[in-house]
Amino acid sequence: MTVTDLPPVSECTVDGCSYNHDTACHAGAINVTGAHAGCGTFIELGADGGLSQNVAFVGACHRQDCTHNSGLECHAEFIRVGRREDPADCLTYQTS
Repeated sequence: MTVTDLPPVSECTVDGCSYNHDTACHAGAINVTGAHAGCGTFIELGADGGLSQNVAFVGACHRQDCTHNSGLECHAEFIRVGRREDPADCLTYQTS
């Protein structure tokens, strides 16, 4: 798997994240981690951050129990990030 094969973040509906601009993630890559498959890249600083274009990919997934996880890499076609249990969770996460 190469960087260009990583699944993109197709949508982020998290208000207040410095990387979210008009429901598009502008981080270079995110990590999915934690008890609720949270977006480990979520940061609430009140300042815009990230790249000038929407290019976010899933860099790593620490949830081995996810259907889309193989070798700690996400193999979903794309993911969505939004509020579930935490302010920013992977909404594509499914237990295997």
